[in-house]
Amino acid sequence: MKTLMSNTLRAAGMLAAVLATSAVMTGPGNAAGGEPIHIEREDWSFGGFFGHFDRPQLRRGFQVYKDVCAACHGLSRVYFRNLAEPGGPMFDEASVQALAKDWPNQITDGPNDEGNMFQRPAKLSDPIHGPYKNEQEARFVNNGAYPPDLSNIIKARTIENHDAWYAHVFKMGRDILTGYQEAGADYVHALLVGYTDPPSGFELSEGMHYNKAFPGHQIAMNPPIPPEGAVEYQENAGAKSSLEQNARDVTAFLAWASDPSLESRKRIGWQVMLYLLVTTVLLYIAKHRIWARVKKR
Repeated sequence: MKTLMSNTLRAAGMLAAVLATSAVMTGPGNAAGGEPIHIEREDWSFGGFFGHFDRPQLRRGFQVYKDVCAACHGLSRVYFRNLAEPGGPMFDEASVQALAKDWPNQITDGPNDEGNMFQRPAKLSDPIHGPYKNEQEARFVNNGAYPPDLSNIIKARTIENHDAWYAHVFKMGRDILTGYQEAGADYVHALLVGYTDPPSGFELSEGMHYNKAFPGHQIAMNPPIPPEGAVEYQENAGAKSSLEQNARDVTAFLAWASDPSLESRKRIGWQVMLYLLVTTVLLYIAKHRIWARVKKR
């Protein structure tokens, strides 16, 4: 009896600690500046259980990355050959070879016959490097700010939930039922379009920019896609150029870079679910046929 009461009290204490931690982590005061940041959920082609990438959008997104983001950010976990493989932008391989050869950030290779390292043009087997050789150089050029590698940026970012802790169960259930995994994409899109003038009374530090989606609302990165300088698409690109369109396209491209096997993963998932469903039906029928011959007492 004493052991049972001890275990019950211990379980109650653990539950109270979990609830208290949830209340602290999800309360409105957890947001930088004391004000919750609301991020709108966007409609993505790769969202949900049947999601898939839009090829023209991925191609437009890579153009935005190449013309805007590549000036500061690398894609070290994405290789040039991936741009021509199924599931991604699926560029022509010859075009990707030419792109790699002309990529401004060359590959450090070697040593050569003299024992020295040297620079060479990129190949299909090389990753898409950024302009900086190391983090120290990147911080020095950007006044202390570090431009992160964008290979996994969508998976590395999410949306904070500032609702009461008891509402999380219902929202988690909704996300499970809808297959919602696009929080990082929603955040990155909101960040790209969230640059604006600071509100009255807001003290902006020197060298910082106001952004509605960034925690604390002060970000060192310049607006990467200014409204008057959006990346122009070709006539057959499938969309007209604008700040909103550029932001959506490059976000979709970075979502692919973070999860290049998304389509095959979801396809295999549905195949497994179908297999389990058929197996369950067959086992149920087999069970009834076997036990039908057993007489009831």
